[in-house]
Amino acid sequence: MPDSGGPSSSPSLQVKFWGVRGSIPTPTPGNLGHGGNTPCVEVVLPSGENFIFDAGTGVRNLGIHLLKNRCPCDNLNVFLTHFHWDHLQGLPFFLPLYGKANTITFHSARPVSQLREILRGQMATPYFPVHFDLLAAEMQFAQITGKPTTFGDVDISSFALTHPEGANGYRIERNGAIVVYATDHEHGIPSADERLFDAAQGADILIYDAQFTPDEYPTHAGWGHGTWLEAVKLAKRAQVRQLVLFHHDPGHDDETMDEILAEARTHFPNTFAATEGTSLVTR
Repeated sequence: MPDSGGPSSSPSLQVKFWGVRGSIPTPTPGNLGHGGNTPCVEVVLPSGENFIFDAGTGVRNLGIHLLKNRCPCDNLNVFLTHFHWDHLQGLPFFLPLYGKANTITFHSARPVSQLREILRGQMATPYFPVHFDLLAAEMQFAQITGKPTTFGDVDISSFALTHPEGANGYRIERNGAIVVYATDHEHGIPSADERLFDAAQGADILIYDAQFTPDEYPTHAGWGHGTWLEAVKLAKRAQVRQLVLFHHDPGHDDETMDEILAEARTHFPNTFAATEGTSLVTR
């Protein structure tokens, strides 16, 4: 997988993009440069241990990759930002769920009982032919809060975002390296924007919802998404090292995305438009 962050013998954190599109998969020729799968991001440690964020259609390819390279997976952790379909629709096709040697823990800001029922409901009859309770893997459920949860030398905490029916972002820290995953956030509520600013401060990589352009935003206010302009404002204010525009609109083809990226870079040069199949590393 190409490494867009440059050479590094032992990166503290590696971020791999398996799905970058918002709202609905768009496997059309004009979108394939950046990718048509819905959100799934993997954070990988030098040891190979990984953490998965969201289970859009991109998680299917991640599951295939894991089966080829490291499964049985005895300790997979999946962090869900919220439960709109584009962030969950790949889960029934995540192949490690079908291996009885695998253990998968699902994390969200919801209470454990709610999380279990939400995932069970997504695969209930008549929506999917295999019921969630019949999956072979051992499944566990956990609630993650603003207080960091420690996984070895990695701390992961969550923070609330502004999105219809709620969503949470994640801050991942290891040995001073920081990755912030803040998709599905609409700017404009000062308390929520300040909470995101606090989480993003000093991040090596900030992954930010930039679904709309500033011109598009007025007709989409209230939809729960941001713009590249708000992304660069936050990146500058929070002094992040690298900004990643994420959750690309299904109507933005590769030519449009290239235009958006070029304009964003005039404000914050170290900006990257999330592209399926690429990786970034922290320093």
